[in-house]
Amino acid sequence: MPLAQLITPQQLAERLGSPKLVILDCRFALEDVDYGQRSYAEGHIAGAHFADLERDLSGPVSKGKTGRHPLPDPQRLVERLREWGLDNDSEVVLYDDGPGAFAARAWWLLAWLGKRTGVAILDGGLKAWHTAGQPLSLDAPARYEGTFNGEPDTKLLIDAEHLATELASPKLTLIDARALPRFRGDVEPIDPVAGHIPGAQCAAFTDNLGEDGRFLAPEQLRQRFAEKLAGRSPEHLVAYCGSGVTACHNLFALALAGYPLGRLYAGSWSEWINDPAHQVATGD
Repeated sequence: MPLAQLITPQQLAERLGSPKLVILDCRFALEDVDYGQRSYAEGHIAGAHFADLERDLSGPVSKGKTGRHPLPDPQRLVERLREWGLDNDSEVVLYDDGPGAFAARAWWLLAWLGKRTGVAILDGGLKAWHTAGQPLSLDAPARYEGTFNGEPDTKLLIDAEHLATELASPKLTLIDARALPRFRGDVEPIDPVAGHIPGAQCAAFTDNLGEDGRFLAPEQLRQRFAEKLAGRSPEHLVAYCGSGVTACHNLFALALAGYPLGRLYAGSWSEWINDPAHQVATGD
């Protein structure tokens, strides 16, 4: 079974009520941290549990040390997943109402904990669900204590120290998921320093999608990332972004294209710039 899977609204609608199905609503807004919870309360896909980016899918921020969305404590996340009813053999569907970055963060966290089969992102998110004429529910999901026993895979991560060492390696492919103006350092609406990690290439995560908000076909994604790899092995690819969220969208798209799961620099730009010894690049 492929690591990265998409599910259509029709396919999901047909599976609602399945005893092995766990649905996570990952809606969030950086500018309004209560938006996701509020939106969930106003209506969600039937049976979905709400997974909050900052409370569930991230750990505590340590100012001047971590990035804006550090990884959650793995055992705490496992316990939360069990509260949502996750078993090792559960079928999981993830969605948000944007381009899929928050759903992709949840997907990556599940892969990090070893849940790499039976996990899909709703292609096109809630917009596609609405367009397909599917309803929302106000009902609370049924509660069931799951038995998921995941363990974190450290091979899927790279920290700032090791990344700084690898920057000189000709084998490294480093991709930045932020939009080109932020990558170039022309603008920086969130973090105190503008620019990118030296040697990185801009691979804006929104370019993984078509105009309809759905993921591009696997062959199109493969061509997109083949240009970034330029003949280098995908085994040495590292993805980052502003805080370790949209980079997961690129990692999901890479997996959709058939590439192996690359490494995530989870601290990303917002952590990198905490250390004045780290070099910063601007422009292309």
